[in-house]
Amino acid sequence: QVQLVESGGGLVQAGGSLRLSCAASGRTFSSYAMGWFRQAPGKEREFVAAISWTGRSTIYADSVTGRFTISRDNAKNTLYLQMNSLKSEDTAVYYCAAATSAVAGPDNSEYNYWGQGTQVTVSS
Repeated sequence: QVQLVESGGGLVQAGGSLRLSCAASGRTFSSYAMGWFRQAPGKEREFVAAISWTGRSTIYADSVTGRFTISRDNAKNTLYLQMNSLKSEDTAVYYCAAATSAVAGPDNSEYNYWGQGTQVTVSS
């Protein structure tokens, strides 16, 4: 069992930055691929980024490529999402997720554990 707790969300102006964190419980964090997803009001949950268990492999949604960076610190059981050049369309609840595999992609069915989400609001 893995428990995930996101933090770092908030209100930011367009063009600003935020860093989200996801603290994971359990000793198996370092063996799981991790991902970030988001859900805006009235829309379905969408993929943002994913990272392999080693951290060497990352993938991003086209909409955030070049602006967001996913990373992890396995010693601290923590996943991060650095978000720069934020736009109003980035406004959403952001969720971290863990997959019980070494790598995972953009399909949310690959992920077995989810956090409760953290709100990010970008004002224009």
